[in-house]
Amino acid sequence: MARGRKINSNGERSKQLLLEKAVELFSEKGYHDTKISDIVKLANLTQPTFYLYFKSKQSLYNDLNKRFQRDFNEILNEHSEYSVDEVERGIDGFIKIIEQKLCLLFVYIIENPKLTKIGLFESEQACDIKSQLSQQIIHLIYRHDCERFFQLIGVDLKTLADCLVGSFERLIVTNLLEQKRKPSELAKDLVHLYFIRKDKYDSIQA
Repeated sequence: MARGRKINSNGERSKQLLLEKAVELFSEKGYHDTKISDIVKLANLTQPTFYLYFKSKQSLYNDLNKRFQRDFNEILNEHSEYSVDEVERGIDGFIKIIEQKLCLLFVYIIENPKLTKIGLFESEQACDIKSQLSQQIIHLIYRHDCERFFQLIGVDLKTLADCLVGSFERLIVTNLLEQKRKPSELAKDLVHLYFIRKDKYDSIQA
């Protein structure tokens, strides 16, 4: 909550403006080369106004990272409230949901490229976020009851998940942010790259 002044619509707009301009500067200049004076100047506000909402530059930076992490986790945890009986079991169900989640993450990133640069690539929390994504992939494998499929083809789940996250991260830089490919195309390619087709799966099962 802002200190020393009652929150109102004008105050909320000022806080939002400071956050928006801070995202621009942090993504362009980096954390250390961005000053509070730069942020308030770009926002056409004053330093006293800044300190109504943030204790320091670090607290503002932390707010941005928390926002990115919250949005990222909401996408990862979407549909997690479904009961086991509502989950489509097997490799097909897993492939369907992982492609959907990757596509939603890509869409979010293309809509928030500067915040992504901070939250996924530059902040201290970036490693934690990517680790959460890796853990979520493993969780989905077990939730869809298809871990045996990967055991049959001799794939270590942790290695698989980490490699997928690494490819996800790389494609953001090389394709998504440069708008070379659409989110749905990249998600589909990743799934096809890492997960065997159903016909091959059926032959293994036989």
